[in-house]
Amino acid sequence: MITPETWMDIKDLHRQGLSNRQIARRTGHSRNTIARLLAQKTPQPFQRPKRSSCLDPFKPYLKARWQEYALSAPRLLKEIQAQGYAGSINLVQRFVKSLKDQHTATQKATVRFETAPGQQAQADWAYIGVVEGGPVYAFVMVLGFSRMLYIEFTKSMDTPTLVSCHQHAFVSFGGVPATVLYDNMAQVRQIGGQLNPLLADFAAHFGFSIKTHRPYRPRTKGKVERMVDYLKDNFLNGRSFAGFEDLCAQGQSWCEQANTRVHATTGARPCDLLPREKLTPLHETAPYVLCRRYRRKVDSEGYVHLEQARYSVPPQYVKQTVVVVAKERRIQVQLGDTIIAEHPLAPPGACVADPEHVAALWRQTLKQQTRPIPRATFTETQTVKMPPLSIYEEAAP
Repeated sequence: MITPETWMDIKDLHRQGLSNRQIARRTGHSRNTIARLLAQKTPQPFQRPKRSSCLDPFKPYLKARWQEYALSAPRLLKEIQAQGYAGSINLVQRFVKSLKDQHTATQKATVRFETAPGQQAQADWAYIGVVEGGPVYAFVMVLGFSRMLYIEFTKSMDTPTLVSCHQHAFVSFGGVPATVLYDNMAQVRQIGGQLNPLLADFAAHFGFSIKTHRPYRPRTKGKVERMVDYLKDNFLNGRSFAGFEDLCAQGQSWCEQANTRVHATTGARPCDLLPREKLTPLHETAPYVLCRRYRRKVDSEGYVHLEQARYSVPPQYVKQTVVVVAKERRIQVQLGDTIIAEHPLAPPGACVADPEHVAALWRQTLKQQTRPIPRATFTETQTVKMPPLSIYEEAAP
């Protein structure tokens, strides 16, 4: 085998004025080999000659069957044995492995897709850890063109929280993109592939399209995936926080700094590219009123329970099923089309009671206690003793 070092030595001998015959004597190679190497401008890597294999005639068949059905090597071995293959299963296994490796490499190959200004944002959740005894998540949204970033830490990943985070992100960006790309999370697509009704209503209100990447193909939203990794490595890793509020405050400050750095891909600062994003201005759309509806049963004390808080209703609705509508700052309790109670939204563990509801409950309770206690009436049955008829016969004259 001719190594690059050997080629360089032969070139050096030739520069010193030695003939091909003299170089051949010194190196032990033939004159034809010396002539061939001197004619090369660069050293050519050694290529092992292809060796034929008894599996070669069957490789097209194996490749077609594996690509269509991903059959195992033992299964394919039986099929080609019926066609005359007399070799071992090891050759089949090695060939199938090469097909798998090639398929995996093809799946991982990703062409960077750059979007036009204002065309797309990408959004995702990331689990952060436990803070103040409960799980904390990070909502991340990034604009595809400018790489403008928005993050928000939350204690829930439900759809109302997702909608709220979107509204805050749009305010931060100063507008709404044409589409938002997600993975196939339950807050976006429900079982059966249908869009979540609340998110679909929110998207229709602001006029953006909901897009989800193909199943098992998360790299189509690689921009936000990289931002999640960047958040964890550049912000969360190695930092300490006094609590949830401190985490949110430091996160907002870090996000502002991230938007003023020079992005490695675009070569510009996201804040400088943001004005070129053709976002739909927010003032063209009325604010979205977020409502959540829950069916609840009024307990025996005249309260409905929602997110670990209690809200009073008039006592005449005890044991009835009602609908609790939760808005951003207030809740309404409805029975049919009638609003029977309304309260400010309370934190978990709170008890919100309307004085009129409490007074009505007391009046109803006292009325029940002042009713006369029912008494039983007993009727005594008197037994009349009847004398025998013989007495009347003796008394007769």
